Order: sequence, then structure tokens, then C-alpha cells
Amino acid sequence: MINFTVGPVQESDEVLAIGGQRTPYFRNQSFSTLMLENESMMIELACAPKDARVVFLTASGTGAMEAAVMNSFDQTDRVLVVNGGGFGHRFVELCAIHQIPYTEIHVPMDECLTAEMLMPFDGKGYTGFLINMHETSIGKLYDMKLVSDFCKKNGLFLVVDAVSSFLADEIDMSGWEIDVLLTGSQKALATPPGVSMIVMAPRAVERIHGRMVRSMYFDLKDALKNGERGQTPFTPAVNTLRQINCRMKMIVEKGVEAETARIAGLAADFRQRIADLPFEIASPSLSNAVTPLFSYEMPANRIFEILERDHDIWICPNGGELKDKLFRVGHLGALTIEDNMKLVQALREVLHTGRS
Repeated sequence: MINFTVGPVQESDEVLAIGGQRTPYFRNQSFSTLMLENESMMIELACAPKDARVVFLTASGTGAMEAAVMNSFDQTDRVLVVNGGGFGHRFVELCAIHQIPYTEIHVPMDECLTAEMLMPFDGKGYTGFLINMHETSIGKLYDMKLVSDFCKKNGLFLVVDAVSSFLADEIDMSGWEIDVLLTGSQKALATPPGVSMIVMAPRAVERIHGRMVRSMYFDLKDALKNGERGQTPFTPAVNTLRQINCRMKMIVEKGVEAETARIAGLAADFRQRIADLPFEIASPSLSNAVTPLFSYEMPANRIFEILERDHDIWICPNGGELKDKLFRVGHLGALTIEDNMKLVQALREVLHTGRS
């Protein structure tokens, strides 16, 4: 199979080899050393402050979202939430569950987040801002410079879900003054799912230590304390963390800019190759991570099914009202230009069969 989904993505042979090894014991110095390396490399790749901290949570990206919300805000806060799709709505749900006062900023699917949309909330006493940098459900990339400037002006604590944008698009945690940045193992890090990373600027670490969290597993104070010695409070996904270590070393060796450029090149190549096909790019602002496409000649979910059944290729389907309208092609992981060529040829064959 060739994997063009947005996650889990196609893994390299080096990463797969580690996954096939026996899981080692982890309450020892060798694993602690590996985890301290992981924290240092994650800070570098996120362009975070040098004194930032990282928690490696054995949980999906949603677990990281919930941990970030629980540890950053409480009933005394007033939080703005950008809701432009499925993952923005998930932040809304988390605020509601944890009784954090919030206001939604609705962004229609075919529109970008603009200064005009933020203007009504300027100087209104809000304390926090939650956003998915890339709304993966519809492939929309938000203008983080715009968001950063607004949050700086209003003194807002900024939490950014960058799960699918990390390494695929420019991220400057220090320059944008992001307080908490989230990502996951199964996206551009191209390792198995199950580990999410929470990168915290010094202001966030201080804030978290001052909060009372009613949770054992998601209390980040405990994770931060254990992380000082390169350990985790509870049993982690040991082999996945070893795979993350391998993958980050490969990226650091070449530089984060080189990895982002590689992903951007794959995205640009694919978009050029489908220019004559009956698809329409569905987002007004694209990430390098994924190309969302409206399909007009054949139901989108049908294309997904035929590619999987007849061509050994996975793409990303959508659910709900977009099931037959929209599919997404990812550009993360161990993909090549040759893989793009195979996918585009398969799409041509699927469409030809559908017309006849």
C-alpha cells in the first residue's frame, strides 16, 4: 500500500525496523537519556524558547488538546476558540466539558480567518486563545502571524494545535509567542500513532504549576517533574518514543527547513499533476500537509474505495455531509515524487472507469 492519508502516514524503513524490535525496559538511564534527547530536539524543531519544556503524552492528539485545555484554563478565564471545522469544534467541546467560559469565532469553510473576524473581540477582556493552526478536516491553514499579533496586543495565552502542520509549514513558537504547541507522532514525524507532544514556553510552565487539575493522568505538573530526569509518570509507548528519537535525529541532521521544503515540494508536485483533472481545491489557504479536493464527476468516497481496493493506495475520506464531495491527499511521511505519479495515474484510471 502507498499511504497518502494525513495520519498515520507512511513510515521509513529505519522507523519500521525499530518497531519490529523487542520493547526494552524503560526505567533506566538509557531510556532517560533518549527522552532528554527527544525533549531537546523537539524544542529545536518547534523553534521554541531554549528554556521551554516538552511533555510526551501517551495519547492521541485529542488527549493533548484536553490536557492543554485542562492545565491552561479554568472557570476564571474567558477563552476565544476558532471554530472552522471538526477540530476547532473539538476545542469548543473541551471547553464546555471543563466548564471554561468561551466564545466561538466561526470561520466558514470557504473563508480565511481575517482581522475583521477578530476585531469584535479586541480589548474585551479575554484571557486565552485556542486555535488549530491547520484545520485538518477541511485542509485550511490559518494565518498564524495574524493570530499572534492579536494575542500579543491583547495579552492572551495562546494554545496552538499544530498536529498536522508541524514540520509541514513554518512554525515559529518563539517569534509568534505561542505558549503551548501541540503535535503528534503520526503526522510529519512519520511514526506510529499513540504519542502526542505538548511543548510549553516558560510562561506556560509557570501557569501550569499554579493550576489545580482534577486528573491523575492529564495533570502536566507530574509529567513535567518526571521529565526533569527523562522519565514519564506512567508507562509510555516505549518503542514509539524510540522511533520518534530516530526520526527527529534524521530531521535535525538535515535541518527543519529542509524537511519543510521536501514536504512543500511533494505538495506542489501533486497539485501541478492534477491540474487537468475534474477536481477543485477546497481550501482558500493551503497547508503543505494535505490537498483537499472537491470531486464533481464521481462521489469522493467512491474514489477512496476504488483506490484502496484496486490500486493499493490510501487517501483520506471525509464523513458526514462531505462524504461524497471531498477527499484529501496527504503529503507527509516517506513519500516520493514517484508515489505522486502512481497516485495521479490511478486517479486517471478511476475517473476513466467511472465515465465508461
